[in-house]
Amino acid sequence: MSELEIRPVPFDSPVARLLIRDAMADLGARYGGSGDDTPIDATEFEPPAGMFLVARLDGTPVGCAGWRSHGDSGEIAELKRMYTAPAVRGRGVARAVLAAVESSAREHGRKQIILECGDRQPEAIAMYFALGYERIPNFGFYRDSPGCLSFGRPL
Repeated sequence: MSELEIRPVPFDSPVARLLIRDAMADLGARYGGSGDDTPIDATEFEPPAGMFLVARLDGTPVGCAGWRSHGDSGEIAELKRMYTAPAVRGRGVARAVLAAVESSAREHGRKQIILECGDRQPEAIAMYFALGYERIPNFGFYRDSPGCLSFGRPL
């Protein structure tokens, strides 16, 4: 792989908005609708409550993900807006972004990371299992939706 750089950016920055738009289009193609209607406020991804990261490969934005605090304990991070551009899938970008998200959440005192995923994302599900994530009870916006799969792992 060429040079991959992963850096924090504001959730509402132009580059983040571009990647999130692409992520929503990908989810919309898989599930219909807007892709994901989970209520999100950009301030949820500001340290120390969260962080949003963008991956650039040779300077080109190719992926993103962020975490936001979940619950009242201050120990749980929720993964949101995980996305890798189709042109670079299978090259380790998603794993590198996820590792960076986990590291950031750990550095901010989180002890566990959780996420919601749909059953029409087999590549994501396989990656989460391969990286030690386990199924947990559904939570969040889609907890009662058919096809919702929730995962978590200690940090």
